[in-house]
Amino acid sequence: MVRVMVVDDHPMWRDGVARDLAEAGHEVVAAVGEGRQAVRVAAAVRPDVVVLDLRLPDMPGPEVAARLAALEQPPGVLVLSASAEQDDVLEAVKAGASGYLVKSAGREEFLDAVRRTAAGDAVFTPGLAGLVLGEYRRLAARPAPAEGPRLTERETEVLRLVAKGLTYRQIAERLVLSHRTVQNHVQNTLGKLQLHNRVELVRYAIERGLDAD
Repeated sequence: MVRVMVVDDHPMWRDGVARDLAEAGHEVVAAVGEGRQAVRVAAAVRPDVVVLDLRLPDMPGPEVAARLAALEQPPGVLVLSASAEQDDVLEAVKAGASGYLVKSAGREEFLDAVRRTAAGDAVFTPGLAGLVLGEYRRLAARPAPAEGPRLTERETEVLRLVAKGLTYRQIAERLVLSHRTVQNHVQNTLGKLQLHNRVELVRYAIERGLDAD
């Protein structure tokens, strides 16, 4: 029996996935529809596997995956998404997802993916595994970047709030800055750290404990 949490903002789909899991003998410890709630609940109930949709109303799925991967006891994260786009797949895996399955997968394929994710395997919809492997080979072949310049005190402050899940507008209100100024600080930080997007930035910050109070 695998302890599973389901994260999807569509109630009918979420309930159907939870029902399939329960009928297969697994324990559905939670079923939620928002990213921040998913991270809080996962930290409390400690599921073996989180079945995660990428399209959530409050937080991008890859960012949720990064936060789940940073928990004291991180679960295996199996993305279950309608998208098979290369960018979505790679962003999810780089954020910490263990596997990636499209929603057109059959019931048995899905249940097998949950079991294998719980066992520590990397599970992908056929055709996507080669895509991920090729990307990691490409990254491994690149020379390591030189250490970038240090962040300013303000950039670090903004980064800390990004890691806590605040939107740019909320950060602007908290620090009494303009929305544009916050965006500029984030872009400068991305350039200095040689990162590409907010998900990578959040993971960088979490790995260094910047999301702690």
